[in-house]
Amino acid sequence: MAVGKQQKKFKAGKKGTRKKQVDPFLKKEWYVIRAPSMFSNRTCARTLVTKSIGTKLAADGLRNRVLEMSLGDLHNSEEHAFRKFKLEVQDIQGRNCLTNFHGM
Repeated sequence: MAVGKQQKKFKAGKKGTRKKQVDPFLKKEWYVIRAPSMFSNRTCARTLVTKSIGTKLAADGLRNRVLEMSLGDLHNSEEHAFRKFKLEVQDIQGRNCLTNFHGM
C-alpha cells in the first residue's frame, strides 16, 4: 500500500437485498358482469380490476371494457354455446358492471 493512502472500509451487511414479492391479486377487486335484459341469465360472469389508488379509479379501468361471452352462458343452454357475443361495459353501479351489446 502506498504511503499516505487510507484503506477503504466496507459496510458489513447483506449483499443484494431485494424487495419482498407481493401477491398481485391482493391489489385487485372482483366485479360482477350484468348482461343486457334481452338475455335470460343477467348475472353471467365476474372480472378483476386493480383497486382505486389516489386519483386512479377502478371504475375507469372497467368502463368501455369489451367482454366476449358465449350464447350458451347467457341463455343457460348448451345448444347455442358455439355463438359468441361481445358485450361492452357501459356503467358501474357499486360492484355491478352493466353491459350493452357490442358485436358478434
